[in-house]
Amino acid sequence: MSTPAEWDDRYRATELVWGTPPDPWIVEQVTVLPPGRALDVGAGEGRHALWLATRAWDVTAVDFSRVGLDKAATVAARSPRTVRARLHWTPLDITSEAIPNQPYDLAVWAYVHPDPEDRAAAIAKVAHALAPGGLLLLLAHEKIDSHPDAGSGASGSGRHGLPTFGAAELSAALPEDMVVEHVEWRESDPYHGTGTDLAVRARRRRSEAIAP
Repeated sequence: MSTPAEWDDRYRATELVWGTPPDPWIVEQVTVLPPGRALDVGAGEGRHALWLATRAWDVTAVDFSRVGLDKAATVAARSPRTVRARLHWTPLDITSEAIPNQPYDLAVWAYVHPDPEDRAAAIAKVAHALAPGGLLLLLAHEKIDSHPDAGSGASGSGRHGLPTFGAAELSAALPEDMVVEHVEWRESDPYHGTGTDLAVRARRRRSEAIAP
């Protein structure tokens, strides 16, 4: 994962890095859910957070790039006041800082790729931030053929030097009270080059009722 300063520079360099539409898989998974409290991990320019807020979700959007979050707030400023009131832009490094405002009914982890040594703990942290019955929706690069961030190779990275991870690594990182409900592989979307992406839906088990 790049540094906050590198992401700040990237977000400054262009109007919108990822565009404004949410990922279609996220839309497909969330549309059937009743609104509640959501955590958007690595929110960037806010495409998922803003879409969730327009569907009545109360969203804590976290990212370690303040420039990205500032751009997200600027985009959201065009939305109705009721939508803006549901958005909470929160500068935060998911690998080293505590998640505020727990618990959540939904966590969206879209293309956040911590370095391998930090990844398992970050995934577990997000899972623990879910309420019983809460849902984790995760998108990640599993195989990269080309990518706008391609650089030199690195340990635990894809062939272009970007940290990739697969279903087995994710499953090992999830706490025991998380149940993987769905796994699929798909072609990367246009904003993420070419390759294969992993899409996972996992749910935190509900607490068993206490006998009287």
